[in-house]
Amino acid sequence: MQRPSWLPSLATSRFCRSEVEGTVPPPEGTTSFMRLALFVGPGLMIAVGYMDPGNWATDLEAGSRYGYGLLFIILLSSLAGMLLQTLSMRVGLVTGKTLAELSRARYPRPINLAFWILAEIAIVACDVAEVLGSALAFKLLFGVSMKWGIAITALDTIIILGLRGQGFRAIESIILALVGTIAICFFAELVLIKPYWPDVAMGLLPNTRYFSEAEAWYLAIGILGATVMPHNLYLHSSIILTRPYAPTRAGKEEALRFGVIDTVGSLGIAFFVNAAILILAGAAFHGEGKSVVTGIDDAYRLLTPVVGGSVAPLLFAIALLAAGQSSTFTGTIAGQVILEGFLDLQIPAWQRRVITRSLALAPAFVGIWILGDASIGRLLVMSQVVLSLQLPFVIFPLLRFAGDSSLMKDFEIGKILKLSGWFVFVLITCANAWLIYRLAQ
Repeated sequence: MQRPSWLPSLATSRFCRSEVEGTVPPPEGTTSFMRLALFVGPGLMIAVGYMDPGNWATDLEAGSRYGYGLLFIILLSSLAGMLLQTLSMRVGLVTGKTLAELSRARYPRPINLAFWILAEIAIVACDVAEVLGSALAFKLLFGVSMKWGIAITALDTIIILGLRGQGFRAIESIILALVGTIAICFFAELVLIKPYWPDVAMGLLPNTRYFSEAEAWYLAIGILGATVMPHNLYLHSSIILTRPYAPTRAGKEEALRFGVIDTVGSLGIAFFVNAAILILAGAAFHGEGKSVVTGIDDAYRLLTPVVGGSVAPLLFAIALLAAGQSSTFTGTIAGQVILEGFLDLQIPAWQRRVITRSLALAPAFVGIWILGDASIGRLLVMSQVVLSLQLPFVIFPLLRFAGDSSLMKDFEIGKILKLSGWFVFVLITCANAWLIYRLAQ
């Protein structure tokens, strides 16, 4: 059966813009549901970055140390993520360019290079978390050492190479299966744990009493960095271009509506997963008076006596592996988007994967070698704090572009979105500055 001309091609070896080249909008008579179905996917690709192993580490420690008290941080971070990712999607769809490309065109070269370096640091920090998380999953499932687990993660380059030329829809199908695995595993965990839901609901209400401790600030910033990832903002402005839409005002308005539904719905799933991890830790460890869990390996080991049997820890390890591998896919694509956008440099996906993974393997190996396996949780949380520190440097140009009438024309964001965006920017910047101040004391 011949593929309809209005479906994205699966024949290209590039991940983003070339996917939509040669396509035309869906023909007249195509139902709104079918057109929406064509748009579902970019939000899901973004959502996997919101539930990578770094999220697990911050949520687990927050739940075991403070119960459900920091659940509102996940909620606020998720809402901020929905706002910023929607703006990124909007800028990419309206301008036809990625945030990195716009930065290269509109900022002096020194600033552009600084943004690129910071974006690359964010990707490497994220990949460190994926290396550690996947290595731990291999250790828990197959009994290999952490060092061998880290070495095995280097082989995911072969997977990326095998996917070259399969196209975006094939990648999205794999991501959907991995995300589904994660969600099902945590739903099953919550059923086994049986948390006290009224207390969970109270945790969604903002409460500042925890922030008298530097550790609470550190975890809150880690949750923020794990939820709103800098490279995901660059990525979203690119992968939205894989969706065909009419180049008219009406066509763009419809595409924006579909994009918002896709983004909010997908990040809603990510919020459920992150909240489930914190609730799981709060109910299993904090609620039962257990010692604070600072590592995913501790959570795996301690779950068995809490819920009984071996089902819960097995599900935990499978979901962890799915989280690490799904984030690896999107991290590779984000790396290409950033490299092509900032430097106008194109390299094959597998080469990009080799470079990023090589840079991530070194700190992961060194950290485990010097600090031991017990440092996994500390290293994971640290990687997410690094992500948070990079956020202002991508949010600032994003808000400038989204609010620029000469660039966005009729699709410039309104006053409410501008105020909301800048409020988030100031809040994140001040939170990062306060953390640095507290740590320096």
